[in-house]
Amino acid sequence: MTVDELITPEAVADRSEAVAPRLREHLPVTPFVGFGAFSEELGAEVLVKCEHQQRTGSFKARGAMAKVLSLSDEQREAGVVTASTGNHGLGVSNALAALGGRGIVYVPENASASKVAAIKRFGIEVRSVGTDSGANETMARAEALDKGWTYISPYNDPDIIAGQGTAAVEMLAQLDGRRLDAVFVAVGGGGLVSGVAAVLKRHRPDLKVYGASPVGDAAMAASVQAGRIVEVDGKPTLSDGTAGSVEPGSITFELCRSLVDEWVLVEEEEIKDALRMVIDTEHQLIEGSAALAFAAARARRTEIEGQRVAVVSCGGNISAKTLVAALS
Repeated sequence: MTVDELITPEAVADRSEAVAPRLREHLPVTPFVGFGAFSEELGAEVLVKCEHQQRTGSFKARGAMAKVLSLSDEQREAGVVTASTGNHGLGVSNALAALGGRGIVYVPENASASKVAAIKRFGIEVRSVGTDSGANETMARAEALDKGWTYISPYNDPDIIAGQGTAAVEMLAQLDGRRLDAVFVAVGGGGLVSGVAAVLKRHRPDLKVYGASPVGDAAMAASVQAGRIVEVDGKPTLSDGTAGSVEPGSITFELCRSLVDEWVLVEEEEIKDALRMVIDTEHQLIEGSAALAFAAARARRTEIEGQRVAVVSCGGNISAKTLVAALS
């Protein structure tokens, strides 16, 4: 199979459906349930894929496990290097703890302290450098090349994308034949939306995919609009899980171009309001990148009225300090 064949939406869906049974040996199936108050507010039936209840508190556990499963014992024992704003590093650390191996995680200096501490508890080395996750990816790649270790991208890898798509494999089974009109997914590097959209559109070709990004840090949306991968001067955002630039040559760029039907850019106050709403009405703790997807659904309430829509609640790793600031 050629590289080009590996990165088509059809190939992503194939890989997601193939790896899903293997992931179930190591990761739980997360709930896909209605959020009543939010559904009432939007005038739509809103089903939420609760990846904030996934092991390590994020969907990133899926892609990381899929990638580490693809490595040989020798590759895992030699070591892996990755870059992350937090959740991906946690996913890789969890996978190494489950399957064996060692690794290094590059994180920006402004990464969530709680996420960094959680990574360290797995016994993984953490290196805090700069504030640009894109630059950290470059450094991590160079480190892996120098050591002869395996580099694990947060999103720019067919196995990572396929692992993220297993969330949609579960969603289809949980729908049990019911229709689904649209899905809202937070977008950073594009791995989650590429995997989820590829699987859902295979089985629900009329489904509309909304990609959500913060107004101040929307690298993939800007790249798709420009027709090429561009750098953006990202501003601080509560949605730290989607922050940062897109790696040059990322395979997620073409996938996002073909799979995301509409981009929704969300203001910071809207993300905060969505976070408060989920806590107040469902009493569940989510992080800013998950609240981003809820805020995007709110922004499109007129379009989705009367429909059955999904929101992927991608993570729940938020520090007490960040939560207090967001709720104040």
